[in-house]
Amino acid sequence: MEEDLTLDYLPNTEIHIYQHKHMFRMNTDTASLGHFMHVQEDEVVLDIGTNNGALLLYANQYHPKFLIGVDIQPEACELARKNMGYHHIQNVKIIEGDIKQINLEKVDVIVCNPPYFKAFDLQRVNKKETIRIARHEVYLTLEELIFCVHNLLKEGGRFYLVHRSDRIMDIMHILREHQLEIKRLQFTYDEYKEEARGVLIEAVKGANSGCKVLQSKIIKR
Repeated sequence: MEEDLTLDYLPNTEIHIYQHKHMFRMNTDTASLGHFMHVQEDEVVLDIGTNNGALLLYANQYHPKFLIGVDIQPEACELARKNMGYHHIQNVKIIEGDIKQINLEKVDVIVCNPPYFKAFDLQRVNKKETIRIARHEVYLTLEELIFCVHNLLKEGGRFYLVHRSDRIMDIMHILREHQLEIKRLQFTYDEYKEEARGVLIEAVKGANSGCKVLQSKIIKR
């Protein structure tokens, strides 16, 4: 495995991260979510679909009480553990398994860069299994994800999500069905395209309505 690893930086930080050449690698969406989320020192943070642990490394900058990463792929968990060990992070647990079947105590913050594409979207299917799972709703649909978030998040807890902007109506509808109210929203754009590419969301469990739409974020290539 070592020969397939690269040592890179989390964008806009001095934090190193190991990534696998043939697995899902951190992208601008991961980086945008890492800078969008807010974490406090006394909070427990759960990253659903942690992959190589990039979002946990972003969260660790805030010195949280504890970090939890869950991923269904054993190779991803191994890599996440390597990255936590590289930075001597001890208040962390990486769990291999299906988030729908894992029992955890409720947490303060949940972050997720989930699969964007529905499993039947054959035009986008990647033949490599590890990337297919990371990009397509093979094991975790949007509805299942938000159901899990509702069950695992404390009342008043925050959920941070990055997703495709063309699924915003689905996201808003399902969040409200599960008592998760969007409080901050930011659209992301590629610098040479007119339509929004992605959306960053902060939703609070049990909050009243009222959402701040932030200035759009321009992604430069």
